[in-house]
Amino acid sequence: MTRLIMRWLLAAFFAAASYAHLTVPEKLLSITPDWVPFAPQIIFITGLLEFAGALALLSRPLRTPAAIALALYTVCVWPANIRHAIDGVDLAGLPSSWWYHGPRLAL
Repeated sequence: MTRLIMRWLLAAFFAAASYAHLTVPEKLLSITPDWVPFAPQIIFITGLLEFAGALALLSRPLRTPAAIALALYTVCVWPANIRHAIDGVDLAGLPSSWWYHGPRLAL
């Protein structure tokens, strides 16, 4: 039962992140490192991938590949999370303290 709850929470997290990528990309653009090519397009594509991954987590045959893909994806977007924390980029609706950034970077 715990695994089921955690899977749904993780799917909800990625669905919410997808929603942010697709509806307020300019906020995410502000934390995207300058060296990322085609950043607006990348943000859009990552939003689609997060949504697909969230749905796939809820499908028995796709669950394991989705988990692996989302783990790799999370590593790929980690530089934006680091920039968000280190450069102190404020995003409306998100805390800017290390109580937020520390666990987010660790997870």
